[in-house]
Amino acid sequence: MTKNEQAYLDLCQHVLNEGTEKGDRTGTGTYSIFGHQMRFDLSAGFPLLTTKRIPFRLIASELLWFIKGDTNIRYLLQHNNNIWNEWAFQTWVESDEYEGPDMTDFGRRSQQDEAFKKQYVEQMERFKERILNDDAFAEKYGDLGSVYGKQWREWKTSQGETIDQLKNVIDAIKKNPDSRRHIVTAWNPEDVPSNMALPPCHTMFQFYVADGRLSCQLYQRSADIFLGVPFNIASYALLTHLIAHECGLEVGEFVHTLGDAHIYTNHVNQIDKQLSRTPRTLPKLKLNKEKDSVFDFEMEDIEVEGYDPHPGIKAPVAV
Repeated sequence: MTKNEQAYLDLCQHVLNEGTEKGDRTGTGTYSIFGHQMRFDLSAGFPLLTTKRIPFRLIASELLWFIKGDTNIRYLLQHNNNIWNEWAFQTWVESDEYEGPDMTDFGRRSQQDEAFKKQYVEQMERFKERILNDDAFAEKYGDLGSVYGKQWREWKTSQGETIDQLKNVIDAIKKNPDSRRHIVTAWNPEDVPSNMALPPCHTMFQFYVADGRLSCQLYQRSADIFLGVPFNIASYALLTHLIAHECGLEVGEFVHTLGDAHIYTNHVNQIDKQLSRTPRTLPKLKLNKEKDSVFDFEMEDIEVEGYDPHPGIKAPVAV
């Protein structure tokens, strides 16, 4: 049961040992390698890391948000999910309508200055309250543009039409399981420079059916190993389970292929702490079998059983 998690821990150790020190967009600095692959046997337990607590409810609500084709953080906030707040918040504080204290470079300053951090928290709470209760404000400042859900469900063509990639790939798995075209891509070159809060890190994924089992491979161009990758592993494992359920298949493997795999320089101590821990038995995923379609699932239809991780480890997010 711990073999799945060991693949992730081996990646952490490899990057610490062999990674090249590089600068990055956030100015934080990283230790980085290029090109790495991990494989997770989904029949051997759900790959939710046990060497630190991973908040599964955040992963599940974010994935359902993608599946719904939603790009506004209001749905996430309604499910107490704050993982996309900073990008929307930045749009607001940089607008002419914002009248609060200067929030320039808010991500880094909030980690270094306690007085600024207090202001930041106050303004963020104000922002979240308005997103939840003010429709016009939420429409203007809560939307993140053509991020994952939009590309998965409403890819815009040059003819002005839209393609529901996720629905199409599910239909194709049912009708032609041996196809080598079960692909969904989030990387739209036209939208990347101007119409996305954050260009997609997990850029494309492909499904594969063999011996009655559904496997999924994700290509991730940029991988924040400590904070992001554990989420991505669990998210795409959950997506594979959901689609396998709808298509009447068992689950096979989740194959995670990484481009720039990096540990931020201010996450090294946290990684060391995680590596000092012994993995525990992986949990099991439980889905509501009465739901037939991926698109009908809600939060109450998804849970993990037997999750007994080590305590969580906090680390700053590079924005």
